[in-house]
Amino acid sequence: MTAKIGFIGTGKMASAIIKGIVSAGLYTTDEIIASNIHADSRAKAEKELGIKVYSEPEELSSRCELIVLAVKPQQIPSVFTSGSCGMGRNHTLVSIAAGITIKSLKTYVPDSKVLRVMPNICSTISAGASAISASEDCDENDLENVKKIFDSIGISFVIKEKDMDAVSAVSGSSPAFLFMIIEAMADGGALMGLPRDMSIELAAQTMYGAAKTVLETGTHPAILKDSVCSPGGTTIEGVKVLEDYGVRAAVISAIQASAEKSKELGKGN
Repeated sequence: MTAKIGFIGTGKMASAIIKGIVSAGLYTTDEIIASNIHADSRAKAEKELGIKVYSEPEELSSRCELIVLAVKPQQIPSVFTSGSCGMGRNHTLVSIAAGITIKSLKTYVPDSKVLRVMPNICSTISAGASAISASEDCDENDLENVKKIFDSIGISFVIKEKDMDAVSAVSGSSPAFLFMIIEAMADGGALMGLPRDMSIELAAQTMYGAAKTVLETGTHPAILKDSVCSPGGTTIEGVKVLEDYGVRAAVISAIQASAEKSKELGKGN
């Protein structure tokens, strides 16, 4: 069997990417293969995704040249216990393992092209934000092909690897911060007497709408904020409270702290 793309791992993120590239028409299920060491996971992936799944990653390199490494960072050494898994000069490895640098990946596949990608949890519902960096031996076609893959599950940007820690904070960690804000908004609604389920849905939909407005209009968030704040009105009163409590500074500090932690964890990787 000859395929066009292979996945080492069939977890949530790999499944999301596979569904995205099939839905976008980039690949058919017959052109996609994967590997998973667990028999039950192989059976589940074959049933749900409609692809062929092998037990060993070595099976992929003889059948396709583009391989996505979709395992947890701590699992990478076990993937490459037998060396490069057959990957050589004709192969391109795309890693979505958080914190693992291109330099580190090159120690496993020294002759292959390597791209490192940081997707986020929202990719699992095709609303992700991903960043892509590449080894020096990659060309524009490599970047374009990988960008198409991650654009199929949201949006993506090509960046320098040195900026990956900042991206990890802004798009990788921040969904957790935004979930906290949605929860807090819903708590406020419940405090004022709204049913909790309704309050959560109102808060989540409002955040979704606000984000979509920024993306679709291209208008700076500060301008959009001002457009909602009528002089002497309810919104500017709430904005003052947020400023009094230092919410803006807290969010900036959270992004900075997450980026610094990412940098710390990435040392030696």
